[in-house]
Amino acid sequence: MSNPKIEKIINYLMKHGKKSVAKKIYDDTLAEIKSSGHMNPEIVLETAIENASPTLMIKSKRMGGSVYQVPVEVRQDKKLFFAFKWILDGTKSKKGKPMYKKLAEELLAAYGNQGYAVKKKEETLKMAEANKAFAYMAKYVH
Repeated sequence: MSNPKIEKIINYLMKHGKKSVAKKIYDDTLAEIKSSGHMNPEIVLETAIENASPTLMIKSKRMGGSVYQVPVEVRQDKKLFFAFKWILDGTKSKKGKPMYKKLAEELLAAYGNQGYAVKKKEETLKMAEANKAFAYMAKYVH
């Protein structure tokens, strides 16, 4: 099971260096997705991350005393980071259930193009679209 993407996801789940707890949450989440009727939970996970990953983001660039919101493309490694960060933010905002159930719910919502993470992605895309006029400054943003 040494898939680098899965290892990365487990590391994002981990708190205070407790990797065994994060692994258990990950395994329980996959089991929960499977019990909700999906035969291949890995595909659900992949699609959910794909649906939640941003293509464009806003970066602030200061030029001549004013700050411009410049839309820039998101690198591949950052896409996974933001997608999973937003999925985890969505799970942490819910209360009263075990983590694996909340995570499974959020992943299934993202799988169906709904939920907090997809909403966040659409929000950032909308902001990037609104500031398309400053796209020529993208070469100055690093």
